[in-house]
Amino acid sequence: MNGKKIITTLMLSTLLFSGCGVKNNYIIKVNDGGVTMKEYNQMMDKAIAQAPYAKMGLGDLKGNKDGFLYLMTEQRVINQLIIQELLEQEAQAREIKVTNQEVDEAVKELIDKMGGKDLLTKTLRQNGVSVADFKKDVKNQVKMEKLANAYGKINITDNDCKKYYTKNPDKFKHGNQVRASHILISANPYQIQEELKANSKNKLTDEQIKAEVEKVMADKKAEAEKLANELKADNSKFAQYAKKYSDDEGSAVRGGDLGFFAKDKMVPEFANAAFSAKPNTVTDPVKSQFGYHIIMVTDRREAGIVPYEKVKNDIKDFLTSEKQIVALDEIIQAAKKKSKIEYLDERYNPDVIGDKLHKQVNDATNGAADKVKNQKNKK
Repeated sequence: MNGKKIITTLMLSTLLFSGCGVKNNYIIKVNDGGVTMKEYNQMMDKAIAQAPYAKMGLGDLKGNKDGFLYLMTEQRVINQLIIQELLEQEAQAREIKVTNQEVDEAVKELIDKMGGKDLLTKTLRQNGVSVADFKKDVKNQVKMEKLANAYGKINITDNDCKKYYTKNPDKFKHGNQVRASHILISANPYQIQEELKANSKNKLTDEQIKAEVEKVMADKKAEAEKLANELKADNSKFAQYAKKYSDDEGSAVRGGDLGFFAKDKMVPEFANAAFSAKPNTVTDPVKSQFGYHIIMVTDRREAGIVPYEKVKNDIKDFLTSEKQIVALDEIIQAAKKKSKIEYLDERYNPDVIGDKLHKQVNDATNGAADKVKNQKNKK
């Protein structure tokens, strides 16, 4: 088990359950506490729903609980639940608490980073996370940060940040960049086609679908051209139009502002138009795989190194997180050594699950897994 990777997921993800459920019906005992079936089911449901393979339509994983993908997910979830319980017990032992004000401040910070409350709400909805569960997760994250800070006495100084900046110049280099705002009128032929098939009461022929797609695309283009012409006449309304009309919700809440970006960070059609546009002029609609973009470049930045003052806060956040992850990992390793972990049903023992996974890989590769394991044991 990779402790640091699990801790990173646990600490930085705001979509995990806090693991502080009702303390009964344990499937795993951890000292005087443990992991309940309810907690296990909740996190498994969440992990399966959010996993990339679930969105690829690889079947009902729950229908085969000895299947490779289910076992992989199950092993990861159980390890996370045990870690969460160990950390919760450590926090209680150190009398670490989190106030409502601290939670509200953390939520506000996340909203600012996400680009607005509306976008955060949409993201939660897309991931099937309620606001109540989200706040529980944030509270747990704040608690883990306080636990790490208490254990490691973490204090990142300006001198630490400057040293990191000086020793890692490549991390702050950038090529030519532009700062641009855009308004996106979504227009994806495939998406339009699928929506037509799903919403049509009568079965459409291929010719009918093609004609309807072309009509919708033409309407979208006309809408984009109309907005572009209006903004060419008065570009001071760009931010207002972006908030009202743009389908890119992430940038719309910022008046369409995308910040500075390099040419290779955007799709070619968008990048070519943005890097060839004159400052503070509105482009004609630019078509990409996402639809029609109306672009206005607001600033340019020559290749160089980002000044220290602009990145020092980011460096401090990064170094703080790094040290918190190390501290939590050390807490977990120490807690495991002194803790008593009992698997009341061996089905939920990560080692048992690991043996099942090993056998499946071994059978599929004609014994290759055993050979790798034997080589590791010889070292």
